[in-house]
Amino acid sequence: MKASALLNSPLGQMSSTAYDTAWVALLNHIDPVLSNNALSWLCENQLEDGSWGSLKMMYYHDRVACTLAAMLALVKRGRRAADRLAIERGLIALEQITSGATQGLMAEANGATAGFEMIIPTLVKEAEDLGIIKQQSDRILGRLQAARQAKMKKLEGLQINRHYTAALSAEMAGQDFTRMLQVDELQEDNGSVANSPSATAYFLDTVKPGDERALKYIRQVVAEDGGAPFVAPFECFELAWLLWNLTLVDENLPLCKERYQYLRESWKPGEGIGFSRHFSMVDGDDTAVVFELSKRLGVAGPDLNAVLKLEETDHFRCFPLETSFSTDVNIHVVAALRAAGMEPDHPSILKALRFIRQTRIDNALWLDKWHVSPFYTTAHVVICCAGMDDRLCAESVNWILGQQIVDGSWGYYRKTAEETAFCLQALCFWRKRGGDVRAGAIEMGKRWLEEHAEGPYPPLWIGKSLYCPDLLVRAAICSALQMAIE
Repeated sequence: MKASALLNSPLGQMSSTAYDTAWVALLNHIDPVLSNNALSWLCENQLEDGSWGSLKMMYYHDRVACTLAAMLALVKRGRRAADRLAIERGLIALEQITSGATQGLMAEANGATAGFEMIIPTLVKEAEDLGIIKQQSDRILGRLQAARQAKMKKLEGLQINRHYTAALSAEMAGQDFTRMLQVDELQEDNGSVANSPSATAYFLDTVKPGDERALKYIRQVVAEDGGAPFVAPFECFELAWLLWNLTLVDENLPLCKERYQYLRESWKPGEGIGFSRHFSMVDGDDTAVVFELSKRLGVAGPDLNAVLKLEETDHFRCFPLETSFSTDVNIHVVAALRAAGMEPDHPSILKALRFIRQTRIDNALWLDKWHVSPFYTTAHVVICCAGMDDRLCAESVNWILGQQIVDGSWGYYRKTAEETAFCLQALCFWRKRGGDVRAGAIEMGKRWLEEHAEGPYPPLWIGKSLYCPDLLVRAAICSALQMAIE
């Protein structure tokens, strides 16, 4: 696994999700082949217990969203014997999942998947209407009421269009509330709704049936086996993080400069950058990372005003109108401001650091809404906040060291190459700066990672369900192994 090979790899490598594939399966009246392929994918990827979602871990929000969506698709469109069998198994699984909804929703410290509080009530109502589930108000809907009301208050007086992140969850409008959508301003230039296969399939099925641009988009992003990803394209996000990981190693810097040009051209002056050129919204995470990258690579282009524009009263935001805030964004903003030459006592840096400290769990670790693993966020604290708050970084290093498994690996739910790579990156970065790292920890981690570097990798990233951006994971593993031998 070499940096040069990764830099020459095609972009767009993301695992399919049951949630998005289920929405494509509903398009039987528009494209029967597309729909049947998606139904086959659902049947082939049903889990042993009859549910859908991540195979390697039980993340409750992921399992609820995927299983509900898959069951709705199969009940409404499934006609084959395999579909009927999948429905029978799914009904049992869904009853088990929803019976533990109150406990399950509270158990996930990261919180809900993207749009969960808006989408799931719509799916639950439809499932109740079809008789798939019964009496959910005290289970799922009751737990989501406050979160849904908070989000609706943010959207009060607005119609959802491509300039609001709510477009990513446009399917929340269901059959009855399409008036929430500004239909003529909802699609992106590629025909999609927010580069989301599920939102676009909903649009194609319910809002503007048979729309040629939306159908062309769906056909382009669905995999040969019928599966659909969480978002596509996501090239700016993918390229930014590919370069961020690889540029942690000095010898990779010359290789990365040329690939950075696409990000430079995609930057909107004074605004920043989003996860794709075909997505109208910019976001704080990609904006901070792409700005920092320009400094690492010594290239001109991005302006600091776009980063500073993210500043709120007590934190830096990812998106406007968001109701839950991201520690990761504030961590990456610290790195961006550090790269811009700001000192640790600058008010903007102090604000971000204060927010980071306030969101720490048990004075030890962080969890964030974009990734299920605390090792992702905690490792990035070490890399991004070094020189700004070294005490915080040292405490984070000690927690990472304390979590290493005896075979040298790391994992929050189960040991993974991705999480081991994050921890090795942080430890190697800290050691290179002269920080104290327990003898043998890096060497043990390196040996384990070398033996387990190849995929497939479990989905640990949080979208509407869990997903895996394969190229990013491989880039983290590659750079971690390089850093371990520097």
